[in-house]
Amino acid sequence: MKKTLTTCPFCATGCMYYLQSDHDKFVGIEPSTVHSIAKGHPCVKGWNAFQFIHHPDRLTTPLIRKNGVLEAAGWEEALDLVVHTLPSLQARYGHDSIMFFSSARTTNEENYLFMKLARAVFKTNNVDHCARLCHSSSVLGLAATFGSGAMSNSISCVDEADTFFVIGSNTTENHPQIGARILQSVKRGAKLIVADSRTIRLAKAATLHLRHRNGSDVALINGMMHVIIRDGLENREFIESRTQNYEQLKNTVLRYPPSIVAEITGLTPQEIIDAAHLYATSPAAMIIYSVGITQHTHGVDNVRSLANLAMLTGHVGRPGTGVNPLRGQNNVQGACDMGALPNVFSGYQKVADEAVRQKFVNEWRVADLPAHAGLPMTRALNAAERGEIKGLYIVGEDPVISDPDQGHVRNALQQLDFLVVQDIFLTATAEYADVVLPAACFAEKDGTFTSTERRIQRVRKAALPIGGARADWEIFCEIASRAGYKYMHYNAPSEIMDEIARVTPIYGGISYSRIDQIGLQWPCLDEHHPGTPILHVGRFVGGMGCFCPAEYRPPAETPDAEYPFILTTGRSYFHYHTGSMTRRTRLLEREENRSYVEINPVDAHRLGIRDRDFVMVATRRGEIVMSARMTKDITPGVLFITFHFEESPGNLLTNNALDPESHIPEYKVCAARITRKP
Repeated sequence: MKKTLTTCPFCATGCMYYLQSDHDKFVGIEPSTVHSIAKGHPCVKGWNAFQFIHHPDRLTTPLIRKNGVLEAAGWEEALDLVVHTLPSLQARYGHDSIMFFSSARTTNEENYLFMKLARAVFKTNNVDHCARLCHSSSVLGLAATFGSGAMSNSISCVDEADTFFVIGSNTTENHPQIGARILQSVKRGAKLIVADSRTIRLAKAATLHLRHRNGSDVALINGMMHVIIRDGLENREFIESRTQNYEQLKNTVLRYPPSIVAEITGLTPQEIIDAAHLYATSPAAMIIYSVGITQHTHGVDNVRSLANLAMLTGHVGRPGTGVNPLRGQNNVQGACDMGALPNVFSGYQKVADEAVRQKFVNEWRVADLPAHAGLPMTRALNAAERGEIKGLYIVGEDPVISDPDQGHVRNALQQLDFLVVQDIFLTATAEYADVVLPAACFAEKDGTFTSTERRIQRVRKAALPIGGARADWEIFCEIASRAGYKYMHYNAPSEIMDEIARVTPIYGGISYSRIDQIGLQWPCLDEHHPGTPILHVGRFVGGMGCFCPAEYRPPAETPDAEYPFILTTGRSYFHYHTGSMTRRTRLLEREENRSYVEINPVDAHRLGIRDRDFVMVATRRGEIVMSARMTKDITPGVLFITFHFEESPGNLLTNNALDPESHIPEYKVCAARITRKP
């Protein structure tokens, strides 16, 4: 059998293992015992990452909609239709009448080429990807405070922390390797604060479990900072030498004493005081968070508040410290790095900066590039619903399942004049497409992924693409060529990475030869730079850290008499994102094959609901039927559902209210009701 070292296509932890194949048929996984993350122990999804590759649902030929039905077609016909239709829409409605959704599942090289295709060939900055739905709040919030919107430390720093503050992250379910390392550190004596209304697995090992109300994070963090300042626990030396705007922060948090914060959060004043003391007095305290912090209408404020807390206590720029957002998908960090965002090129270089644009004009050999920022994807769907976006090209994403308010998404797609979907399966979104292009999966192409700790790692081709599928980068190059653009010809993805390094300072020292085995962490500025395991050592990336105080704002939708529950969403340990890959994996689908809603027994008994009963959960956007799971792990008045299952799509119910800065939807809080099905 053939063994091929590659990077896992699921969460962004970045585990590496060997794909085992026999005559282009994948048969198993062999762990890499030397890789620094998994250390020979992939999670259950990683162990089974080969099974979906040969699933009979794989797309193997292009599809074109004819007489309302998707029919098999040849590549020539499909690509010609794409290249003819998109420019035609632009000629009629303007360059910004079309939109490009890139993918956190494809490689860095492919995300770079897709944003190049949008900007250099179709002359629009209307390009975005699903970081808009998960960590756009992190990018903005951490950039404003620290000067860089990425995880500040390395995963290995988990082993060096004395205290963890885990908030808005069900780490053992969503990032199992990192969750396991936290638990191992706790066994060695580290302290653990968990802030989550549910009793997640980490909470059962916590020194202090804060079951605060969903959406009250800013108040909680401000309350902790109030106590730290009141009790003289702030790090004065760090504040004076490395930060600015402290007095404004102090004046803000002084309005959040424990007594007031307790009323907002549902905690006791003593719990807030204990959390503040435990975090502030630790020699090395690490903040870990995920989408439970970011997916709010105040998501950017949540992130800024965590950064404020870290600076206030000096827990930044050292091993075992930092503010560490855990990215959800395998290459969501890389897609951001590559400029699959409406306002920046690769390396977060602003499209509005004339000098930056000129650099890309010279490299890409185009006459000019658009200077105004494009639409974020959440705003683009609203624009499509209004008839302002006419054409949409979606790669490796399934917004019908992943985006909030599913009815709104379906209506927006139906309003389009032309929809192209490029994927490995016929997703719920692809069913609306005018053209479907079959793509190669991670095991059928070369490239790189960038993990949550900013580590750029190799993805290796272990077999030929199934049927007539093609690598995404090859499809983009062919479209560019057919559109008359001559400068997207590459012999291999390594040449694309060489181009990325030329125009992207934080990737300036990255080449395939340097990242052959374990990768490097950006910033990696030149071919001699060793990479950067820890950011903000000695100074912040932006120079001085900037305190950005935030006031508490309630969620956009709160319970009332008609919808008396808070509904929140999350993942199952056995499934990943929209389920397109894991639900086509036998073992994972066997373990969890349908959606469910968690409800506290007190609420269930009051409503006459028994464990495993079928119930209807409804919000102002719709209703779905699923089974009930009674558990004390969830607080009374709260419901929790997963969003992986197309049969009971959780995002039919969630709220499309957006953060005004990051445009991220408020997935984590909306008003709901639940009734037992007769």
